[in-house]
Amino acid sequence: MYETIKKYTSAFSVTGREKYLADIIEADLSSYANSVNRDAMGNLIVFKKGKDSTKKLMIAAHMDEIGFIVTSIDDNGFIKVSNVGGINAVYSSFQIVRFENGVKGIIVSSAASGELKVKDLVIDIGATSKKEALKKVSIGDLCSIVPSLTRLMNKRIAAKALDDRIGCAIAAVSCKAIETPAYDTYYVFTVQEEVGCRGSSTAAFSIMPDYSIAIDVTATGDSVGAKAMEIKLGKGAAIKIKDSSVICSQLMVDAMISAAKKKNIPYQLEVLEAGGTDTHSMQLAGGGSHAGCISVPTRYIHSPVETVDLKDIDACEKLLTALVVEGIE
Repeated sequence: MYETIKKYTSAFSVTGREKYLADIIEADLSSYANSVNRDAMGNLIVFKKGKDSTKKLMIAAHMDEIGFIVTSIDDNGFIKVSNVGGINAVYSSFQIVRFENGVKGIIVSSAASGELKVKDLVIDIGATSKKEALKKVSIGDLCSIVPSLTRLMNKRIAAKALDDRIGCAIAAVSCKAIETPAYDTYYVFTVQEEVGCRGSSTAAFSIMPDYSIAIDVTATGDSVGAKAMEIKLGKGAAIKIKDSSVICSQLMVDAMISAAKKKNIPYQLEVLEAGGTDTHSMQLAGGGSHAGCISVPTRYIHSPVETVDLKDIDACEKLLTALVVEGIE
């Protein structure tokens, strides 16, 4: 699992440029699937035929990460940017960034004091003029914080973009481990989740699943300055009950709890007061689906040092695999 996470977090995959990560995942899973294809949005759809083809299960993990888009370049060669997805300016300031073409720069703040906002951030690539900067970077180019992955104590790791490379890794490892699912199963590695769950929406309308499971991150109540929340690092997979975009199907919640108890998989129950995932769009596709979400407890979400526990990741993968193999009902 660790090597898969390392490989996936190294890819450039800002919202709208998920193709690089999609190439890596496709290479990983093509020999384990009945078919692999990409739709018009860019979603990577990995299909495994099940024992019961009268029912369909869709699993969604998003490939995109938050980042920046170039809006203008001043006469001194400093690059102004806007956010792609939910950016915290404080988390992002004074970090090294990498553009799609490999050019690197540093994010600095133009604000003298007060609350830092994205509009106050500029990127310095070392250019001495606008003309020189334009030789390397164009309006509309995308960039993100450079890849990183650090091992911490107690089987914990920190990296940028674990939201949601960790979900992609869990789905990929599960896909490899399963020979024949209970139902026809679609592992969908989605695009543009960070700007409104767009990829999962079109994929779900195409697949029309009976059951759907998102794999994504959730906040914890045990980090510095955290709001009160029952989720803690190292206490197991988080079974979502509700967030601001979805109330999960009781059938799915019950099935997840039952599978966790049966397999002795540690789990927690998640009520997230803000935020949403691909669960939302899959639940609403067509006539609707029984939708649920397995969440990975994560500290410092949307920062360059998102932190997770490998024991929780293992629990999430085991829970997903149990549901795919044994079915929902």
